[in-house]
Amino acid sequence: MVIAIGFEGSANKIGIGIIKDGEVLSNPRHTYITPPGQGFLPRDTAIHHRKHVLDVLRQALSEANLEPKDLDVICYTKGPGMAAPLVSVAVVARTVAQLWRKPIIGVNHCIGHIEMGRLITGANNPAVLYVSGGNTQVIAYSQQRYRIFGETIDIAVGNCLDRFARVLKLSNDPSPGYNIEQLAKGGQKFLELPYTVKGMDVSFSGLLSFIEERAVGLVESGQYTPEDLCFSLQETVFAMLIEITERAMAHCGSQEVLIVGGVGCNLRLQEMMGKMAEERGATLFATDMRFCIDNGAMIAQAGWEMFRAGIITPLEETFCTQRFRTDEVKVTWRK
Repeated sequence: MVIAIGFEGSANKIGIGIIKDGEVLSNPRHTYITPPGQGFLPRDTAIHHRKHVLDVLRQALSEANLEPKDLDVICYTKGPGMAAPLVSVAVVARTVAQLWRKPIIGVNHCIGHIEMGRLITGANNPAVLYVSGGNTQVIAYSQQRYRIFGETIDIAVGNCLDRFARVLKLSNDPSPGYNIEQLAKGGQKFLELPYTVKGMDVSFSGLLSFIEERAVGLVESGQYTPEDLCFSLQETVFAMLIEITERAMAHCGSQEVLIVGGVGCNLRLQEMMGKMAEERGATLFATDMRFCIDNGAMIAQAGWEMFRAGIITPLEETFCTQRFRTDEVKVTWRK
């Protein structure tokens, strides 16, 4: 049996999870929440992570009923992500690895999401839509790599939603995207927005600029409600994502589709993707907020796979990188 502990802190959540041969033993996290209308800055986020990381670590060990000596490998997020938060957590992972005399593995954040999704849902070889605050990619596995078939050419879909939430001064608790999703349920009137799909890639910056410039005026004039605008934004960006995902499924001949990443727990996105999958005779796999949103268990699960495949990160290579492509990692643990 292999027991892996994973440290995740690439954005505004510090999470530590423990995996034992596919079983999630614990997965606590703490979220840095800013006032309405504000995003989170790298420096302040790193301060938050340093403040809470040891408490979250104690909680993870306590919930799993384990001691450091019981662990086999320490895993941490190497990237991609925000530099200061990444480093603040990596320092802790490196420190405990040396104190506890355990091997350490640097994990690609995106692959952590994919492996966690595969574990929780039981998906075998799905086309993957990875959607979060910092990443938007359509991915499929081939020849020991997770290949990127399409992606955003500017900002991520989660960033687009978060920034529009700031325009409406929506609360960041529990997340801006969640609050947009709730408002969108009351939308009645659709505002046509720029729909930008370029081959297998998508662009959200023009759409965001369009709605940002008009939102206040449209609401104040009574033409549209905040609910209408959230509804219109969601429907448009999700339709773009489903279009490129379906194209990737057709190219790969895939009969499975898996949604991962923080935006992946949006029920409207799951509903739209499910309809597309049904029309293709395919199966949709998705998870809830426990595993879609950044968490330590996903880093532990990817590290668990890597460790069993004989992969260890030398201590001198346990640095972080903000730009760590999904397709840079050789996936030796999959046939």
